[in-house]
Amino acid sequence: MTSSKSWPCAALPNAELGAKTTMHVGGAAQWLLEPATPEELREAIAAARELGFVPRILGGGANLIVADGVLPGVVITTDRMKRIFRPSQGHGGSETLREDLLPTHALAPTSREEGLELVAWSGVTLLALLRSAQKLGWSGVEALAGVPGQVGGGIAMNAGGKHGEMWDVVERLLVVDEQGNFVELPRAECNPSYRNANLGGLVVASALLKFKLSTAHAVGDSIRDYLAAKNRVQPVTEWSAGCVWKNPDPERSAGRSAGMLVEQCGAKGRVRGDAQVSLKHGNFVVNRGNATAQDVLGLIAEVEDIVAHKSGIALEREVKIWGA
Repeated sequence: MTSSKSWPCAALPNAELGAKTTMHVGGAAQWLLEPATPEELREAIAAARELGFVPRILGGGANLIVADGVLPGVVITTDRMKRIFRPSQGHGGSETLREDLLPTHALAPTSREEGLELVAWSGVTLLALLRSAQKLGWSGVEALAGVPGQVGGGIAMNAGGKHGEMWDVVERLLVVDEQGNFVELPRAECNPSYRNANLGGLVVASALLKFKLSTAHAVGDSIRDYLAAKNRVQPVTEWSAGCVWKNPDPERSAGRSAGMLVEQCGAKGRVRGDAQVSLKHGNFVVNRGNATAQDVLGLIAEVEDIVAHKSGIALEREVKIWGA
């Protein structure tokens, strides 16, 4: 395929990716596909694979560092898949639920006390999800306050923290498999773990999320409390890819988190180019404005060497890296 008209959705050749990530570094994609619906997502994945590409899925660009230069192949962004709604009532069977996850229209319950469910397409931002839940007075995702990214990526990596995770509210998924087919996955058939939903090559298209009844005031208070707590210790307003490393096994690290290890080994605040280990939290690398991917990746490698040398612990990366 040499023309954007050949793809089943909007497509851009040699599209810049850096601005589409929360770290704001990196080069371009050979092809960037922009599906607007789950069906277009399915078709885009199928089309890329038919041409021999293994497509990369780009959500909100959190938890991701894109290397400098041109990334060969196909990147599919879910940026345009932003629909969120209350499903129709009485979706007992999988066929009806499929219709709810891929609607032509939705018949929402009249009362906020009914249903307590939302359907979110993969491109819905976590901020939009929080606002929708707060407006309804539904509890379950407040701990995601301050977490960047989108629903699809949040589910795939089980985003969250010690106070709660994305999978606390997931009831059922509609995913696209490696052959480009839709597959429904009830929660019972999934095995999410720390920072990993263990979906393999499956791509989240849509999700049914289940909440608990509360009030808009109470949910709003919780969101503000979580956000204030994160702002005190994390560089929430700076450009970063979130936590760089997974917390090691506490038995190996004597209960020390990755951030604590970085700080105790003297790497907090370390600089390379315009990239810096955050002064607020040792598990974050921030872009101070003009960092390159080479700066960021080089700094990450430096910190890993320092921690390994001084503590004997090899940090495991949580952040994903494309093209390094």
